Amino acid sequence: MDIHELLTAARAGSQRAIGRLLSLVESDRRDDVLAVLQSRPVRTVGITGPPGAGKSTTVAVLVAAYRARGLRVAVLAVDPSSPYSGGALLGDRIRMAAHINDPGVLIRSVATRGHLGGLSAAVPAAIRLLAALSYDIVVLETVGVGQSEVEIAAVADPTVAILNPGAGDAVQAAKAGLLEVADIIVVNKADREGADQTVRDLHIETGMPVLKIIAAENAGIDDLVDAIDAHHRTDDPRRRAARARLQILSLAQSALRTHPSLAELSAAVAAGDLDVYTATARLLDGVQVTPE
Repeated sequence: MDIHELLTAARAGSQRAIGRLLSLVESDRRDDVLAVLQSRPVRTVGITGPPGAGKSTTVAVLVAAYRARGLRVAVLAVDPSSPYSGGALLGDRIRMAAHINDPGVLIRSVATRGHLGGLSAAVPAAIRLLAALSYDIVVLETVGVGQSEVEIAAVADPTVAILNPGAGDAVQAAKAGLLEVADIIVVNKADREGADQTVRDLHIETGMPVLKIIAAENAGIDDLVDAIDAHHRTDDPRRRAARARLQILSLAQSALRTHPSLAELSAAVAAGDLDVYTATARLLDGVQVTPE
């Protein structure tokens, strides 16, 4: 089937057609798909935070809450890829098993394809496609690898940071810059000791809404959904600059990894003909960033 036929089938509910279209927007045929799509707004919710904070569990119960409201939901799980081959690793989606056979829910793992950040270059295009296919909510779940997670804030609105009780996650999130770009902060596993103190500390530090949930027990999820629904991003110059910095770094990283001289320069360093500093300078001199 051509792209128009795939779109027709996808709008009729064909999961196979939707999957093929998503594969196309992850490939060099991305522009062919985007050229025939009509723009449509869609709420994009980013779920990010340190490993072990309960992001996947939170996403699963959020999906259930949105489905109870009759909304169609797409989940894009932005998974890590090998820094050497760029191959995708399918994340553990066991917690989403209850939604697999629901025609109103799409679950898709997307490889980061060489990005040092957790957000794939294909994700903005995938969001546009899913909007055109009449999904009401797109949920982005990041890989949970520290500093790279904050890249999700460039396209999500709102960005929800999931943290565990205690100082450790908060310190890690602050060091990664996550608290600069999060719109809503959630302390999960709120039945654990120290949860209330963590909420108070985070609220004092950020001045943002801090919610308590127990995702595994579906506790507090309605409050989280209400906070997401009520959110209207109010930017200040610091937050705009933080997101712009993330976008610039993301584009620069992608351009460096795909530069045609990278293989040649790497071989020269390996052979001892160049040192890494000279090779890096030459690579930076030759980089051109073009719109994706």
